[in-house]
Amino acid sequence: MTLTQTAKKAIALSLLTVASAGVLAQANSNRIINIQGAPRGDLRNGPITFTGNPVRATVSTLSITAKEARLAAPQGQTIVASQGKRNSRFIGDVRVQRGRLSAQGENLVYNEGTGQGVLSDNARASFAPENRGDTVQIKAQSMSLDVDNNVSTSKGSVVLRQGNQSAAASQLVFDEDRELGVLTGGPRLRQEAAGGQKDIVITGNEVRALTKNETVYVKGNVKLVQGSITTTGNALFYDDTKNVAYVVGNAVSRDSSNGTTVRAPASGALEQRTDLSRVRTLSSGFNIPTAQFKLRGE
Repeated sequence: MTLTQTAKKAIALSLLTVASAGVLAQANSNRIINIQGAPRGDLRNGPITFTGNPVRATVSTLSITAKEARLAAPQGQTIVASQGKRNSRFIGDVRVQRGRLSAQGENLVYNEGTGQGVLSDNARASFAPENRGDTVQIKAQSMSLDVDNNVSTSKGSVVLRQGNQSAAASQLVFDEDRELGVLTGGPRLRQEAAGGQKDIVITGNEVRALTKNETVYVKGNVKLVQGSITTTGNALFYDDTKNVAYVVGNAVSRDSSNGTTVRAPASGALEQRTDLSRVRTLSSGFNIPTAQFKLRGE
């Protein structure tokens, strides 16, 4: 019996959206992808190619559109029996939406087994903060979206920007629920001058930024440079809304314009008013609220 094109499409869509109880019991149902479009190819064993204007797909809380999609089963398995193990690829003007996160790129590869969708080729995303502040913008060589939680991992020439602040690193983990970004791999944070305040550049081994309240925690080989003032230490907490930074652990500040040095006592800290370019010692020290900057599971 020869199937019409309409019948083939109906069969393909049913195969992608309905599975036996046994298959679903073995797979994480939140990771099963549903693709809507005009299918062609081997509808039983795959691969199946979908076209549309655009092709649409959903998986967990992700909504995806693209010019074309391809669904493949592991070798020797059928499309239905391999639910939870299949790979799909989206090509051309790929757009992904999840809550307040919007991401784009030219390619997206999604694996049901890992629950990871990797966006590449001019990968970029924007995130609207809950408090309606400045939008968070992210660019990277690749961006992995985890469907099991609202976390993305961007890698390669990463740039994160919000308002007059920007950060560059080789990797960024961004928790959308906490509005927390963790930058590693040579992270460098820059805040552009505003009013009479000079540019600020902060570096360290790791930068953690709570974008919702504009605070930053930096640890390891910390350096803050503002004009002629260079302040170093083991860790730093910066509150942009209050224009103040606290540096702890072997904290030293030097001003090259007048040759002065300010050194914190062993148990103390340095307070730097970034709006006034002024540094003073705090003999009582400063406790950085590190718990606020923890990723889930840490």
